[in-house]
Amino acid sequence: MIAEIGLASLWLAAVLALLQLAGGVLAFRTDGTGGENPMGMFIRPAAIVQAFFAACSFVALLYVFAVTDLSVKLVAANSHSAKPMIFKLAGSWGNHEGSMLLWVTVMAFSGALIAALERRLPERMMQATLAAQGFVALGFYAFLLFSSNPFERLEVPAPEGMGLNPLLQDIGLALHPPVLYFGYVGLSVAFSFAVGALLTRQVTPEFARVSRPWVLAAWVCLTMGITAGSYWAYYELGWGGWWFWDPVENASLMPWLAATALLHSISVLAARDALRAWTILLGVIAFSMSMLGTFLVRSGILTSVHAFAVDPERGMFILVLLGIYIGGALLLFGLRAGAVAEGERFAATSREGALVVNNVLLSATLGIVLLGTLYPLLTEAFDVRVSVGPNYFNPVSAIFVLPMLVVMAIGPLLRWRRDRLERVMKPLALLTVIGAVVLAIVALVADIAFLPLVGLALAAILAVASFIPLRRRKLTRVPLATWGMVVAHFGIAVALFGMASESAFSSERLAALEVGETAQAGPWRVTLNGVDPVAGPNWTALEGRLAVRAEDASRTSEPIMMAPQSRTFWAPVQQTTESALATRWNGQLYAVLGNQLDDGRWQLRLWWKPFVTFIWYGGLLIAFGGVLSIIGRVRKDLTRRSVRSRLASRRADERALEAAA
Repeated sequence: MIAEIGLASLWLAAVLALLQLAGGVLAFRTDGTGGENPMGMFIRPAAIVQAFFAACSFVALLYVFAVTDLSVKLVAANSHSAKPMIFKLAGSWGNHEGSMLLWVTVMAFSGALIAALERRLPERMMQATLAAQGFVALGFYAFLLFSSNPFERLEVPAPEGMGLNPLLQDIGLALHPPVLYFGYVGLSVAFSFAVGALLTRQVTPEFARVSRPWVLAAWVCLTMGITAGSYWAYYELGWGGWWFWDPVENASLMPWLAATALLHSISVLAARDALRAWTILLGVIAFSMSMLGTFLVRSGILTSVHAFAVDPERGMFILVLLGIYIGGALLLFGLRAGAVAEGERFAATSREGALVVNNVLLSATLGIVLLGTLYPLLTEAFDVRVSVGPNYFNPVSAIFVLPMLVVMAIGPLLRWRRDRLERVMKPLALLTVIGAVVLAIVALVADIAFLPLVGLALAAILAVASFIPLRRRKLTRVPLATWGMVVAHFGIAVALFGMASESAFSSERLAALEVGETAQAGPWRVTLNGVDPVAGPNWTALEGRLAVRAEDASRTSEPIMMAPQSRTFWAPVQQTTESALATRWNGQLYAVLGNQLDDGRWQLRLWWKPFVTFIWYGGLLIAFGGVLSIIGRVRKDLTRRSVRSRLASRRADERALEAAA
């Protein structure tokens, strides 16, 4: 019964999305007076009620997974009665149909928030925006209802479920996809605002100020999702790496690159009324990348631990949606771009100029990643199989990323509109000296490759440059949005330092040890104390007992205990490795237990990764900077709105007094 309620709610949500779209189209075509049009009255309520029914549908899906209703085909294929509850619930979105229902539910809630809270833009533009949001949602509802029904029943209930991929039975993967989806769907909101602005020809600073919190929120969610996904891949897959240029990893990176460019562009439009057409185009491109990622992950054309293997018909459905949404938006942009006013001009040597340069470099990096991701698919169509990996992505993307980081260090030092480099020569000289000193010291004490060497120097430059905008300012009066920029830029420096250090200084040791023997891994001495069988809720494992001690540790201190495992799941049957980590301020020891050899020794794979944790600390700082910016921008907008309201009330009182006199 619950499954039928979920399906009925999904149909009702789809009908309301259609009403939202139809109301917007009719109101836009028949009346230019905005909210007084009869059809316009239904758009906001339809968006709000649509979110209610979408939520009911998703809650129904959570329920059938929680109780392991094996009469539902999706539950039987992706769950098991012996799984822990958290992974039963995660199974609801750890599959194709459930993930798409989560997508459309988040999209519906985004539309409802816009409809319920947003009153700053002209009603006509809001109607166009909500109609665009309804149009996007309607395609996903159609996809679920006609191609990927999450509530499909089995004629005969399954005796037991097949279970969730063991690699996905991890708390990191339980949280990582929803956070990413909030980012993807946030970009759909930016897309809808861009379409609404184009349709009404109102690409204005007010449009940018309204859109900016949504873009910031999407960017923060993408940052957190990518950071969490990177750490999950690092500790769960047992390969010892934090980024593999996997096509599905790239599918999340590409929207982040586009969203970063959009975020800077929309800030320029909001503050300085410039980059109007460029902002609209980036809004379309950012959502295009999230749609492309959806197609790559769910079409079945990629092989990845992240990807959902589905039939080609579903992939074709998504490809058609991609063509309709993005092709239609680009066509609209082509038709209306000429009507978008140019906006204010600015000098090349200005903060706007630096942001434009960085946006171009971000777009070029996006193109590099897109080409490397799609090229193997294109060659495979001609029966030529190629693999594109770090040997392509690292050096080619560095051509654009390295100068982008340099410009990022300089840009915040410049004034808006127009500036002179002579004015900032002192901080530039300081940054140059810092970079040169770090470069020289590292080159003298270590023999490392070019890119990690330059990365360490740039990390030092960015770390100092991120705080220079605070000089000569009373810190308690610095706006939260400025603090957000400082923290986010410093986070990039921290993450870059972690990436460069891990690449430059990591060491690996393959060892075969008997119980009681010791191996050296970097500054760590690792002793195998034993290997014991252990059992979990739906797995059994062999667990190594390692005692590890750093060389600089006190002889009287207790060693750190590590317990890497080799697990065997029975729902479904699959063997996985569970790495063990020993974390210190200056890095991590990473251990993986292998097989037992014929002579009784156990294989161990050990890595010492200096400062690797700074990669994820940096990611969290970047996201935290975005959160500070959201709070600062929203607070500023509320203050501005309150001031306008008080002024309007005062003028009304003055007019009333004049009339009475």
